[in-house]
Amino acid sequence: MPRILVCDDSITTRFAMKSLLEIAGYPVVTAADGEEAWSVLDRVHCQLVVSDWQMPRLDGVGLARRMKRHPMFRRTPIILVTSLDSQEDRAEGLEAGADGYLVKREVERGKLLELVRQLLPSSG
Repeated sequence: MPRILVCDDSITTRFAMKSLLEIAGYPVVTAADGEEAWSVLDRVHCQLVVSDWQMPRLDGVGLARRMKRHPMFRRTPIILVTSLDSQEDRAEGLEAGADGYLVKREVERGKLLELVRQLLPSSG
């Protein structure tokens, strides 16, 4: 089963997304910001990253850019989850290399799982 890295500086959001994905059967590892996520990626093989945009140290866009520049993580899909909902924000996120972009309120509506299933290579 593909492992997913959930990265968010809010412990509540991190826990909610982790639970949502685990109920759907995915193993999940977590990180509190982009820098921590980067070191987790280095140690743990993850097939997909779900990251908050606005975080201290390294934000989600910075993480997406760093991943897409790195030969080992270039093909790893990253979904940005954010409260920023303008066209400009969405464009910036996708331009940074995000494979998916979700506004926080869409997460609860099943959009996260939908996107995860689309982006992950089918495990069968």
